[in-house]
Amino acid sequence: MTLRHHGAARVLLLAFAAAGTVHLMALAAGVPALAHASKPALMLLLAAHAATAEDRFPRLLATALLFGAAGDTLLESGADTAFLAGMGCFAAGHVCYVALFTRHGAFADRRRAAVPIAAYGILWVALIASLWPGLGGLRIPVAAYSLLLTATAASSAGLGLRAGAGGALFLLSDGLIAAGLADWPQPPGRDLWVMGTYLAAQYLLTSAALRLPPPGPAAVRSPGARPAVT
Repeated sequence: MTLRHHGAARVLLLAFAAAGTVHLMALAAGVPALAHASKPALMLLLAAHAATAEDRFPRLLATALLFGAAGDTLLESGADTAFLAGMGCFAAGHVCYVALFTRHGAFADRRRAAVPIAAYGILWVALIASLWPGLGGLRIPVAAYSLLLTATAASSAGLGLRAGAGGALFLLSDGLIAAGLADWPQPPGRDLWVMGTYLAAQYLLTSAALRLPPPGPAAVRSPGARPAVT
């Protein structure tokens, strides 16, 4: 990567951080117009940062972030059809994350992979069983989406602490949304918690994906070298 690209990547990352800060401050201050206006740009800025941070930008990562941007925009509508469409966009994004992480060996060690798969599987069953009575007509969409979300969390856990933390925070963020859909009591500043954990999750997953070595057993890199990205 050239110094010019490195500088552009830093500027775009700062722009993402600034936009995220503005969005969270708007939520905290109760300024919905600013929160709505700033939200669609968040994942686009993160995707632009990732695209300039590496010479080889993972297409699956790009697609996941673009689906996230589309989902963020659709969820701002408030209409039922837009909400379901937004959920579908995020579901497609999770398919991309799972495919990317699996391609890079998230489940290669079956013994190690069994622990997060079992733990997140039990969590998914417990969560859906608890939320089911209050979800009404959203039961099937939420169950299907949350299964993909759980798969992202489980696959990310196999790629280290950074990716694993991102997957766990994504699950926490959307778990808060699901609890709201089921009319569970909400914590103070619920929207702030949802978006704060979501932004942290997407950043951690993105930065972890940019550090992945080339997929396959033939990938070899010298000690201390920063891994390339496919």
